[in-house]
Amino acid sequence: MVPFASLDEVILIRQYRHATDGTILEVPAGKLDPGESPASCAVRELEEEAGQRAGRLEALGWIWTTPGFTDEKIHLFAAFDLTEVPARPGADEAIEPLRVPFDEALDLVWSGELRDAKSALALLHAARVLGRLG
Repeated sequence: MVPFASLDEVILIRQYRHATDGTILEVPAGKLDPGESPASCAVRELEEEAGQRAGRLEALGWIWTTPGFTDEKIHLFAAFDLTEVPARPGADEAIEPLRVPFDEALDLVWSGELRDAKSALALLHAARVLGRLG
């Protein structure tokens, strides 16, 4: 999910990922609980990981994670009208929320510094919806 602190600023998270042997930049995201809707999951994960509650959520579509390997889908959202709430990261999560100008977040995608595919695509979809891409 792309959380917009304003139309010109997003919240990314820096999170340790064992598979990458280091920290990476991402948008808040997480696994659906049994019976949970994608929108409910997005709201829950935003609160847990970034300490923000969405006043408005906009669906951006969905993507396959790795279609040659699994049928897992990721639903993409943009969150607006945020209010701060206590973050509740999991005991095994090392997460640092960062406020980043939206244009800078897009530059991180283009430069390759933000390499997480779901995050890059979520940012690009949000940019298109907001008229920031052609």
